[in-house]
Amino acid sequence: MDQFEFVIPIFLFTCTAAVLIVWLLVRHRERMNMVEKGLSAEDIKAMYARDIKRDPLSSLKWGMLFVLGGLAVMLGNFLVQRYDVEPGIVIGMVILFVGIGLVLFYTIATKKMNP
Repeated sequence: MDQFEFVIPIFLFTCTAAVLIVWLLVRHRERMNMVEKGLSAEDIKAMYARDIKRDPLSSLKWGMLFVLGGLAVMLGNFLVQRYDVEPGIVIGMVILFVGIGLVLFYTIATKKMNP
C-alpha cells in the first residue's frame, strides 16, 4: 500500500485542474454565444454584475452561531477532560448551543424588524 501513496496527490491536483479547465471553457463558450447574439460588452458586464444587498442581520446570525458553536466545543472538551464524560456530549452541546443561538437571533431579528 505504501508504494501507491504518490497517486493521491496526483489524482487530487488532476481533478482540481480538470474542474477548473471545464469551468473556464464553459464560461468562454457562454460569453462567445452572447457575442454572437449581438450583445455588447456593457450588456455582458451588466449581466454578470452582482447587485447584492447585504442584510446587516446576517452578520449577527453567523456571528452568534460561530461564537456559541465554539463555546460549545470548548465547554464540551473541558467536560470530557475534567469530568470524564462521554466524548459524544460535544456533538450534542454544539447542536444545543447553535439552536439556542438561532432562537436568540430570531428574537433579536423580530424586535429589529417590528419596533
